Amino acid sequence: MEVNFTYATASNDMVYTAEDGTQFVYNAGDIAWTLASTALVWLMIPGVGYLYSGLLRRKNALSQLWLCMVTIGVVSFQWYIWGFSLAFSDTGGVFIGDLRYAALVGVLEKPSMGSVRIPSIVFCVYQLMFAAITPMLAVGAIAERATLGPIMVFIFVWSTLVYDPIANWTWNANGWSFKLGGLDFAGGTPVHISSGTAALAISIYLGKRRGYGTERLAYKPHNSSYVVLGTALLWFGWFGFNGGSALSANMRAANACIITNLAASVAGVTWMLWDYRLEKKWSVVGFCSGAIVGLVAITPASGFVGPHASVAFGVVAGTVCNFATKLKFIFGYDDPLDIFASHGIGGMVGNILTALFAQKSVAALDGFSVIPGGWPDHNWVQLGYQIADCCAGFGYSLVMTTVILWIMHFIPGLRLRASEEAEIVGIDDAEMGEFAYDYVGIDADLGPKDTEMQRAESPALTEKDHPPVAPHGERQ
Repeated sequence: MEVNFTYATASNDMVYTAEDGTQFVYNAGDIAWTLASTALVWLMIPGVGYLYSGLLRRKNALSQLWLCMVTIGVVSFQWYIWGFSLAFSDTGGVFIGDLRYAALVGVLEKPSMGSVRIPSIVFCVYQLMFAAITPMLAVGAIAERATLGPIMVFIFVWSTLVYDPIANWTWNANGWSFKLGGLDFAGGTPVHISSGTAALAISIYLGKRRGYGTERLAYKPHNSSYVVLGTALLWFGWFGFNGGSALSANMRAANACIITNLAASVAGVTWMLWDYRLEKKWSVVGFCSGAIVGLVAITPASGFVGPHASVAFGVVAGTVCNFATKLKFIFGYDDPLDIFASHGIGGMVGNILTALFAQKSVAALDGFSVIPGGWPDHNWVQLGYQIADCCAGFGYSLVMTTVILWIMHFIPGLRLRASEEAEIVGIDDAEMGEFAYDYVGIDADLGPKDTEMQRAESPALTEKDHPPVAPHGERQ
């Protein structure tokens, strides 16, 4: 493999010479920060797995950890085949890219679309992490009632038909939202609205779990330590998620890191206080839930707002998303992990607040970005752009995810809904033959298979190990 670049002796920067003689200098510090951020975002994916696993019953805990690892594998292959090209080809259209960079042909030393200070291959692997975590956020909605094999097909197809187009129109210079003037620094629409809405579509398609509306499903998270571990990995990785989106080691990245941490902190305390009013208990699960929605909400704004605004993001997100967990009871869908309330609603909150607080002076901290700003800069129309982006992301993800699910429904072997027996004994046993804990096979949750069906038929069946509190701490 022959590439046309040299290293500057003093700074160790890379100098790439294009075919027309134009020279591009790749900053070694920017490359290092972006690659470090790539590793940070990778850690977020098992973080999601541990968070989801801890919130469920123990008989379904391992399947979520399986999902996070398989998602990395499937999406990495999809990104290599055509995902990166469909999202970030510089010759694509306003809606989706083309196959110019399929199989990563031509993706190495050329300047990246995101920044001319890093090569395309660095930008490619960084964006791969965003592409991988997004379907993982969504497929948590299959919890406790879906087969695992077909989900790999779903992840590949969904990434191609849903994530890649939304990423293209949001971040690609040719995309319609990018051209319109939408502001989304790190993935409010491509990552959070798309995944949260997909989770809603999955929840509606799969229907309610067995025992929905009874005490059998009014359980506390089986492992709050996993919830804390997952939140810690997500919070840690989010410094690379938002700070790394600057694609440069500069003041804009530093500002993104401080406001990311502040929004999460304020939202965590806000959610916990709202939960305290119900139980008069200081819930660690409540704090973790709030911290996650604070991170979600600040994501689209992290390159455009300052610390004062991030406090408002935390308070509003922690409040709105806490009450949004009641939507599943109002509309009658079974979202076991409140993914739509946390990521779908949280992403919308973040997008809208971005219009209200974005400042062109903050974007200019990197030394070259120029935006019209939001309401502080009297750019009133920005709110319309942000709402349009929310509606487009929500509508497209909801419709396309539903279409994908129902097409798979009528293809032999690809139907997602698990059998009644599999749901009763647990997805870990039925689909994997493995358990998260050595003792789960004899735990009261599971019981002997030959009597479990009889126990499940009894309306008096309860989760004896878990008092009747819903996954995020609210009363059913």
